[in-house]
Amino acid sequence: MLLSFRVANHRSIRAEQELSLVATEFNEGTERDTGVRVDGRPVSVLPVVGIFGANASGKSNTLSALRSMRRAVRESFADWGKHPERVPREPFALDPEAREETSLYEVELLLGPRGRRVRYTYGFELSDERVEAEWLHAYPSGRRQVWFDREAGRPPEEGGEFRFPGAGLKGRKEELAESTRPNALFLTVGATLNQPQLAAVHRWFNDNIWLLTPGEDVSARTRWTRELLTGAAKSDTTLPERIARMLAVADLGITGLTTDPETGELQLLHRAPDGSEQPMDFADQESLGTHAWFAFLGPLLHFLDRGGVMLVDELDSSLHPLLAAEVIRLFQDREANPHDAQLVFTTHDATLLGPSVVERPLDRDQVWITHKSATGESELYPLTAARKARKDDNLERRYLHGHYGGIPRLTAGEIAREAVRFAEELKATA
Repeated sequence: MLLSFRVANHRSIRAEQELSLVATEFNEGTERDTGVRVDGRPVSVLPVVGIFGANASGKSNTLSALRSMRRAVRESFADWGKHPERVPREPFALDPEAREETSLYEVELLLGPRGRRVRYTYGFELSDERVEAEWLHAYPSGRRQVWFDREAGRPPEEGGEFRFPGAGLKGRKEELAESTRPNALFLTVGATLNQPQLAAVHRWFNDNIWLLTPGEDVSARTRWTRELLTGAAKSDTTLPERIARMLAVADLGITGLTTDPETGELQLLHRAPDGSEQPMDFADQESLGTHAWFAFLGPLLHFLDRGGVMLVDELDSSLHPLLAAEVIRLFQDREANPHDAQLVFTTHDATLLGPSVVERPLDRDQVWITHKSATGESELYPLTAARKARKDDNLERRYLHGHYGGIPRLTAGEIAREAVRFAEELKATA
């Protein structure tokens, strides 16, 4: 489970920003108890967080930063070795000095089965040439164990680049350190060389994060969902029925699904006027909305069945607001989401804030805002920090009226007036 994510100097994010999925006193019942205590207090986690903000305010970059961290953990051992003098990163571009500063990525995690979960903090800092710092802390009994601490250029009298204080991390640590290139992550090297403790943390990055973006080819996710159906007979015989029911309940006019016995092509069944069920060719006859929801179902069920963190950029880009709200409620439901999967999404859809407590699918501490400053830097903050948001407030209206920030600085008709002014200027110079 993801507790928090910190990032600095990534794309439009210059100063350090933190996204927290730890429930606060503003939560009204959606939080999940983790069974873990920090400083004597129980920790509850949020199954859903939504990030709202204006265009180009940094919403997508927050999610891309977590994906970049995942890529670094997965690829630094093999792929970065092809370019030993370079580390792939995307520092803040509007100030040349940012290129000389490190990029920071850090997650706080809970790993393990319920009742035996352990908290971890893992992070690193990158320059263009190398890994400048890296650390992994574990809290198996509530107290911090520093499993390793890495700092480029640390002198030998201070323990050298790698320090392994205490006995938390077992095995051939020094040998792994010697095998770690300056531009490779120690976590990746250790997992690749089968150090079991490091492999467990590495596995979370490898198996438990998936970013869905509107630019991503829907057909690729459609193929993935279809392959999931094809293999269902061997793994989960209930999956075709589950997908059929989720297609039907979305009010797309679909009553079931089948495959053509001759071609093997997927066909969705629709209720005909005479009451019969008629198959329609999926590729040629179904709407874009049906394709989008079908493509979404594969990743959705994957996470609900296994847990992990599903990142969705622009949840509203292909789903109707009512359907998007139902996806949120699906993750919030303890029975429908028994493995504590988490959904982190970005959106422009203010209706998800709801005009009333009863109608909105999100609690106040599940709403985050991005804002871009005059210098082009993104800021990320919770709704509850912007201005005191009362439980019975109409969050949708107050957000659109600018009470919490994160909306375009526009007045009504401003774009039209600017277009008219431009036309008049062209006419005057003709």
